[in-house]
Amino acid sequence: MKSLKVFQLVAFVAMLVILSAGAASAEFKIGVLAKRGAEVAIKQWGPTADYLTDKLGEKVTVIPLKFEAIEPMVKDGNIDFLLANSSFFVEMEKKYKARAIANMVNSVGGKPMDVFGGVIFVKKDSPIQTIADIRGKKFMVVDFSSFGGAHMAWRLLLENGIDPQKDTAAFLEGQKHDNVVLAVLNGVADAGTVRSDTLERMQEEGKIKMEDFRIINQIHDDFPFVHSTQLYPEWPMVALAHVGEDAATKVAEALKAMPADSPAAKAGKIFGWKEAGDYASVRECLTVIKYGPFAQ
Repeated sequence: MKSLKVFQLVAFVAMLVILSAGAASAEFKIGVLAKRGAEVAIKQWGPTADYLTDKLGEKVTVIPLKFEAIEPMVKDGNIDFLLANSSFFVEMEKKYKARAIANMVNSVGGKPMDVFGGVIFVKKDSPIQTIADIRGKKFMVVDFSSFGGAHMAWRLLLENGIDPQKDTAAFLEGQKHDNVVLAVLNGVADAGTVRSDTLERMQEEGKIKMEDFRIINQIHDDFPFVHSTQLYPEWPMVALAHVGEDAATKVAEALKAMPADSPAAKAGKIFGWKEAGDYASVRECLTVIKYGPFAQ
């Protein structure tokens, strides 16, 4: 009997050790769309992972992902959360039951901005003056799965009678936003599209001068960045289907409590986070261009 009790005690202690080791190794992985490359993504969002690690008491890491890597990572459950454009979200929602838990609020001169658009641009001396002039020209997007860098302009072209898949000399991908801008500047593409704020940020970084470009179908409103399309909801933080409600809620609440002057917000160039919004306009856009699961 004594040996049985000793065995039970040893087994109990061993179980506690295993459980504590499991708790210590708990880790949340956030897949981040690296729209300007992995190095930029880590620099921009690594501090957010550090912030969440501090607030949650559990390790949070950022995994930069190329456009084509996102769906496989979601499908296989290799990440727990996803930070990507709202187009990716509605696709992953429809196919894999992902859910938005918070919405990014961009920082523009220290002021909050929770929407963004797409901008179509050409070199300043280009003969292209209107959307109609893009017909028969080489048109470059960031990636066919990019929302601000493809889908928004794609919809605008279709609504103006131009199918970029059929009516352009070439429908090209640049893979990164910067690549599209430089391709147009260097004459590789006649026209291109990127998400709003890309041109301004590249100018701030000394990579381009905006005066070397001209905006096609520029919309003049109170939105602070040049844009050619309507505005859509900013990137959401997305929880995958396997993430429990308790964990998702903790992450969402921590994000929404992020101060605008925190290192995480400053590195991300954001004002902070708010409640997840309405993505109906995003679904509508993908339906119009017949993209992915919205093609039916």
